[in-house]
Amino acid sequence: MKLKNIATAAPEDVNKNEIKGELREILKDLDKLQNLLYAEGKHSILIVIQGMDASGKDGLTRDVFTSMNPQGVDVASFKEPTGEELAHDFLWRIHKRTPAKGMIQIFNRSHYEDVLITRVHGTIDDTTARQRMKAINNFEKLLTEQNDTHILKFYLHISHKVQMKRLKERLEDPQKMWKYNASDFKESKLWDKYMDCYEDVFKHCDDIPWHIVPADHNWYKSYVVARTLQKTLQDLHMKYPGMKK
Repeated sequence: MKLKNIATAAPEDVNKNEIKGELREILKDLDKLQNLLYAEGKHSILIVIQGMDASGKDGLTRDVFTSMNPQGVDVASFKEPTGEELAHDFLWRIHKRTPAKGMIQIFNRSHYEDVLITRVHGTIDDTTARQRMKAINNFEKLLTEQNDTHILKFYLHISHKVQMKRLKERLEDPQKMWKYNASDFKESKLWDKYMDCYEDVFKHCDDIPWHIVPADHNWYKSYVVARTLQKTLQDLHMKYPGMKK
């Protein structure tokens, strides 16, 4: 899979207003489905969101998941490991945040950072990266088989041109300046290395398939993710439990 051959923009034949209207209806349905998931307590959902800086991970989380009952939704974002976390295996800190039955857990950046940024910057070699990818596959298999966790993995596919535009907005827009980080521009210069590493992840960690989501247009990105989650929940054929005696 070559990311450069996959569209980053919304299809030309879709109508923005129609898609936004559909999204509003999907979000209403997701609110009901999430309540049913929580009440039944038989399944859990893990949503993995990956993407380059400014691909819209935070905005996606806000636009799709804040319409649900916060009692049944949790968000975790994995930053640079602490000393305690580094003293354990790389998945130790991740496993603690996986969802209990009835819950939707969102990883805004995830365990995949440990085979992406670490590899780009040379803190792990290719052999270690392959070992970690094998461990990730086994880890995700454990969650699906032992806890009935349904994993949805989304890569927010933004173009380099749009990324640079959004990063520059953080220098100019007062409402976005708080997001500014000088390192973002340094990381952007490593774009090709990141693309190579992402493509390798998609190749070797596809036991649970990735959804490559066009992310140049936020309205379409949110629609694709919400629709995918809606179908996943509908396919569980959940039922409300009866009254407790």
